[in-house]
Amino acid sequence: MQDLKVTTIQSNLVWNDFQANLKAFDEKLNSLSEKADIIVLPEMFNTAFVVEPETVDIEAAKVSLDWMIDNAKKYDTAICGSMIVKEDGNYYNRLYWVEPHGQIQKYDKRHLFTLGNEHLKITAGQENIIINYKGWKIKPLVCYDLRFPVWAKNTYEQGEYEYDLLIYVANWPAARNYAWKSLLVARAIENQAYVIGVNRIGPDANGTKHTGFSRVIEPKGEVISEEVENIESSQTISLSADEMKLYRKKFTVGLDWDEFSIK
Repeated sequence: MQDLKVTTIQSNLVWNDFQANLKAFDEKLNSLSEKADIIVLPEMFNTAFVVEPETVDIEAAKVSLDWMIDNAKKYDTAICGSMIVKEDGNYYNRLYWVEPHGQIQKYDKRHLFTLGNEHLKITAGQENIIINYKGWKIKPLVCYDLRFPVWAKNTYEQGEYEYDLLIYVANWPAARNYAWKSLLVARAIENQAYVIGVNRIGPDANGTKHTGFSRVIEPKGEVISEEVENIESSQTISLSADEMKLYRKKFTVGLDWDEFSIK
């Protein structure tokens, strides 16, 4: 298990214009000075947080996924971010995980933001996934999922943790920044895992403001990277496998975790 380099990209997003957003991310990827193992984009990185999925260009999902595949290969890195996808007559807020050699995994957002009417036209996902990548076990989630700790709960069985890294991609409003910052730290502490949260900046079409505060937290709950509010930026940070293993070995709280199942 090697150390893992992760690049977070905090960006403004153009409302419901996938071509403009992909062009902007092309420029951001091209300007990166360090090679990363993983690049993390915000929630609905190609359209911003659109809850009228029928208004999204029918080609947006296919073109955007192809874009992820091409850039994962080009930069020899895994890329993840979510977008609106239509499948079997239903719309999903789907996170794609795309690896350099074309491997694709997907996670459909489980907790839909009813306050923002996301639940009216978008279907909730039912399955968690764990991604095995470069010796790390990675669990990707989307925005509002952050408020539901049971869905993110790590497990410990026969000396093995279910995951090592928890990733949240988000369009988290500035009005609830305190919750964003606090809950990301809480998820790291209670799960003894690294946590990454990547959020957008800028106002959306409804006037909702987003200020970013994308951050990386280590398993003890210490913030090891935070991007400046209201600034488009990217940061590349190394996650230490040895430090995580040492902490887990010294503080064996996993032995005392409750066992439960989710319906």
